Amino acid sequence: MGVRPDRLLTLYQIHSADALVVREPFSPPRPKADAMVTDRPGIALGVLAADCGPVLYADAEAGVVGAAHAGWKGALTGILEATVAAMEGLGARRDRIAAVLGPSIGPDNYEVGPEFVARFVEADAANDAYFSPSPRAGGHAMFDLNRYTVYRLARAGVAASTIGRCTYADEDSFFSYRRATHRREPDYGRQISAIALEDR
Repeated sequence: MGVRPDRLLTLYQIHSADALVVREPFSPPRPKADAMVTDRPGIALGVLAADCGPVLYADAEAGVVGAAHAGWKGALTGILEATVAAMEGLGARRDRIAAVLGPSIGPDNYEVGPEFVARFVEADAANDAYFSPSPRAGGHAMFDLNRYTVYRLARAGVAASTIGRCTYADEDSFFSYRRATHRREPDYGRQISAIALEDR
């Protein structure tokens, strides 16, 4: 990426709706948050994920980029919109921002319980559209985190797309927390998704 290793920044991710403005490398301990934005070339913003959605943002005209870690909790509570707002604070315009959702768990592999569905539907009845019946009885459902993430970005006025790669299904390419849990493996790896501004 043309960035020194000490200028590749990652956060202590906590599934929050907190987005930080970063203009220089920070020293340990890493800040607790789930998104970063910058208008400074030479800094790479990285988010780690192993089923959650890594989202990279850019307003090329303003020279502002962002990276967000959006699991179900962050997406539901506003991390995607908080990242857009932080970018606007640096001069970006949401109608110029492009956002791409990287590899994350797909709807065929993301089974959730009835309490999970209820939380989303209580927040917004329209969220019912992101669930489909599960083969398992008892109110379980399959959740489409990818489509929900793109919907939230689009609702925020951002041009959003997804690469459409499932971390759970594509074992040769990606780590998956849920796959490791189902296999009772002791640990799991993580992907990093990163973005940096080039010097103009």
